[in-house]
Amino acid sequence: MLISRNFIPSLFTILNGVCGFLSVINATEGKFDMACIFIFYAMLFDAFDGIIARALNSASQFGVELDSLSDVISFGFAPSYLLYSIHYKGIETFGVIISSIFLVFAALRLARFNVQLVGFNKDKFNGLPAPFAAATLCSYLIFYHDKIFAEETSNIVITILAIGLPLLMISRFQYDTLPKFSKEGFKKNPVKVFVFLIAILLIVISRGEATFSFCLVFILTGIARSINNRFKRKTHPTNEVEFFEMEESNSK
Repeated sequence: MLISRNFIPSLFTILNGVCGFLSVINATEGKFDMACIFIFYAMLFDAFDGIIARALNSASQFGVELDSLSDVISFGFAPSYLLYSIHYKGIETFGVIISSIFLVFAALRLARFNVQLVGFNKDKFNGLPAPFAAATLCSYLIFYHDKIFAEETSNIVITILAIGLPLLMISRFQYDTLPKFSKEGFKKNPVKVFVFLIAILLIVISRGEATFSFCLVFILTGIARSINNRFKRKTHPTNEVEFFEMEESNSK
């Protein structure tokens, strides 16, 4: 029996969702670091399914929909349940509302992505990708929560992340996709590939501790670029009008 090319990337997508489920199980048992680690495993499977789909030229609408369903589990429901289990469980209704924001906004962001998707290769995303939002939260919980901050400060940081990251997911800020590790991808954007490889190296050397810093830099870079692009559009509209008027006069 021959295995379809579409099955291989879909298998990685399913493993992504399974890792999200395992994260929830560990959070239920109070193993919060393991719950975070399974979300990182889900990120790896999420990255590999796209890489393999492009390598096999097997990207499809079915794969896109399955990927979004798995992402909602791993990068929406799992982080929400993690937040609830760690910090908001004792705050009753308000805690449920705050911790559920991650799930709701991740679902909204993925639904918007699917509706706006044209073709299967994109260079940029509108809104912070859900995996990066989940990675930011998890890297903070593993390396910083209750470790270097006082309890009150740590609680404030968690609340900022619990609300701020979901808002960034549905924002219009533009973020780069992962670089394509191929000869063509390197020629197209060598700086992106080089920076990403340096980031991976620093994360490995620091045994993961640099992940949170890398996520913050990624978030701030997208915000700064989007603000800069909007400022440029506002400061140069008259030049565009003058250019078109000049073209019309020359044609006459």
